[in-house]
Amino acid sequence: MRITGVFFSGYAGRDVFKNKFAKMGFGNQTASLRWNHLFSSKLFLNVSAIYSLFDYSLGSPTEDANAFDWNSSMRDHTARFDFTHYLNMNNTVRFGYTAIFHEFFPGTAKGSGSESIITEFKLPTQFALEHGLYLSNEQKLGSRIVLKYGLRVSAFQNVGPGTYYSYDSVYKPVDSTVYASRKIFHTYTGLEPRVAIVYILDEESSVKAHYSHTLQYITLAQNSTAGTPLDIWFPATANVKPQVADQFALGYFRNFKKNAFETSVEVYYKRVNSIIDFRDHANLLLNEYLEGELRIGKGTSYGAEFLVRKNEGKLNGWVSYTYSRSWRQVDEINNGKKYPAPYDKPHTLNIVMNYAFSKRVEASLTWVYATGLPVTFPIGRVVYGNSIVPIYSDRNEYRMPDYHRMDFAISLKGKEKPNRRWNGEWNLSIYNVYNRKNAWSINFEYDPEIDYKTYAVKTYLFSIIPAITYNFKF
Repeated sequence: MRITGVFFSGYAGRDVFKNKFAKMGFGNQTASLRWNHLFSSKLFLNVSAIYSLFDYSLGSPTEDANAFDWNSSMRDHTARFDFTHYLNMNNTVRFGYTAIFHEFFPGTAKGSGSESIITEFKLPTQFALEHGLYLSNEQKLGSRIVLKYGLRVSAFQNVGPGTYYSYDSVYKPVDSTVYASRKIFHTYTGLEPRVAIVYILDEESSVKAHYSHTLQYITLAQNSTAGTPLDIWFPATANVKPQVADQFALGYFRNFKKNAFETSVEVYYKRVNSIIDFRDHANLLLNEYLEGELRIGKGTSYGAEFLVRKNEGKLNGWVSYTYSRSWRQVDEINNGKKYPAPYDKPHTLNIVMNYAFSKRVEASLTWVYATGLPVTFPIGRVVYGNSIVPIYSDRNEYRMPDYHRMDFAISLKGKEKPNRRWNGEWNLSIYNVYNRKNAWSINFEYDPEIDYKTYAVKTYLFSIIPAITYNFKF
């Protein structure tokens, strides 16, 4: 038995925001080519070639001497080889290899418009190779226990060309080294074991437990100070160690009325070493010594997830609620005190309802709610010479306003006809039905008419967005 299949997919999208003060944009592009081959009834191979690009930009749209455009991006080229071997009725073995070539473009700035005095400045491009070799097994032990266990061996290598800096004990650059093109000059390796067990209590309920030890070689550092959010991706280097995480999870799952209803509750705990964050008052934009702005610490996350899902009937859908906390502790930040991570959201609630009026007409209603993300706000100011200098709160002491919105959609399917090769479907959707103006950023500006008075300005991206879509297949 030899069966082969070839698949191709692609996506490109971009979001752009602009007002009279600033502009920004971010986008994603990806393409994948996948080849499947069935060697026999027991051995299956999936080969994938994947390209992806993420980029984002900041700038000033004004036509003056300080107008600029800033761009940053990250590009990946991936090759995957994934085998599945059905060893016997009780064991399914999976093994494979992944190689990724990373390209990091930290930032390029240049003047915008004929009046700008800003010359072009470009941070050095960085390159890296990432490897992963894995082996896992899904094993049935009798009729009640399923055991999943595996091991991944990973490696991350910095590749030239590039210039890398050494820093002293106070994070000042003291030396630099230039590496030639295609020169591998630094390597991290690690073992990543994982194990999970499922115990089936009866036909309607089960208990699951999971543990994993993982390494993350590319890390995101986020600026949580009030104003335009700025995220920067860092590859592991001699100065930036990979993040190492241990995660534990335990869950209980139960179905009711012959699987018409699904319910679950799951708790988890995660601890992370070598977590990175920016120092207070970090200089982020076009800083060639950006690694010197980082500080290293540890983090913890924990929480519980609840789900109720109705699968059958004209009215179906689900309700999910998550309580989660994520904390960081870095000696040189916040006076060494624990503070919320930039993505800490204690409460998240999702309600989804679908109703089938007939075989051709269906409608859906979705409501989402989440606690506002942590942020560092100015709480005072001092006059220094001829300048006013803001005084900021503790790290991530405040929060953005809570996020919530409602979406609605209704679809009309085409009539079913025998031997019809073309099937279409119309969809009308409304994003943010009640026009919630969720804050994207909050800036503090001085009142031009009253000395020493400051007011907050909220920027939001979207209000109500209606859309009409036609989908077809043949």
